[in-house]
Amino acid sequence: MTKRDWVMKSTVAVLLSTSLLMGGQVGQAQAATTSYSQQTKEVSSIAKSLMGKAYKYKATGPNQFGSAELATYAYKQVGVKIGSTISGLYKTGTKISSMSKVEAGDLVFFSSNGAGSPTFMGIYIGNDQYVYSSEGEGKVVQKNLSDYSKKFLGARRVLEESSDNSSNSSGNPSASATASQVIKNGEKYLGTKYKYGSSSTTTKSFDCSSFTQRVFKEAGITLPRDSRQQSTVGTSVSKKNLQVGDLIFMKASVNSSSDRITHVAIYAGNGKILHTYGSPGVTYSKFDGTNWEKRVVKIKRVI
Repeated sequence: MTKRDWVMKSTVAVLLSTSLLMGGQVGQAQAATTSYSQQTKEVSSIAKSLMGKAYKYKATGPNQFGSAELATYAYKQVGVKIGSTISGLYKTGTKISSMSKVEAGDLVFFSSNGAGSPTFMGIYIGNDQYVYSSEGEGKVVQKNLSDYSKKFLGARRVLEESSDNSSNSSGNPSASATASQVIKNGEKYLGTKYKYGSSSTTTKSFDCSSFTQRVFKEAGITLPRDSRQQSTVGTSVSKKNLQVGDLIFMKASVNSSSDRITHVAIYAGNGKILHTYGSPGVTYSKFDGTNWEKRVVKIKRVI
């Protein structure tokens, strides 16, 4: 083989390898990202496929469903973890007040008199149709949304169009990159004042759960509004398996006899947590060996 032939062969090999590598990376990125429109279509399709299944209070499927549990099940099938109660789901995601702005995949809520707290709910599937598990009819049914205008309380959008690019914001679709993005999102709010009951629509103040809800939402992950609701989603993990981005839920004090959750923080790695409380507001705190650690009730992984 001449020197010229060797150079040409080597060059072709390098170009081929590079092409295959880039193609593989593009394929992985495409596989890792499910589009907003595809997710809403899948949720709607799943909801329709459950029509005729029996209603049963608090039943989680796959053959019987309570009102909220139907939505929980449908979203779980597309890899999205949401709450499991009507009251909790009524506070999650983005509020949609007008019936005219409801989109496929949105959760729709109703009460018998159109006021107060919701008593039943369903999944909007488009074309003025929604699916819900009806106690009165004893099964999952499809109805015209417009026929329920007097009972309509509002809707919540769990899937956000901006989440299509959430994996790209860190340049890596992996869970660790998403966790790093969550921490980065939280760091930009360091020093922001603490306010109990702070609105989820503001970034001028936070309470512990509005802070976690905000920084996870900015990374494309939707959480319920308060800490106890947030503790119902995701996968439980032990302290020894803590990873960056895990949510740590705590009780009121080390000596409290009740395990009622009163605080949530984000594990930031290196024995630290990122959270907000009292006078420091959003801050890092040492976790390992402190009262924060001793107050832990549960740890959940939502990434």
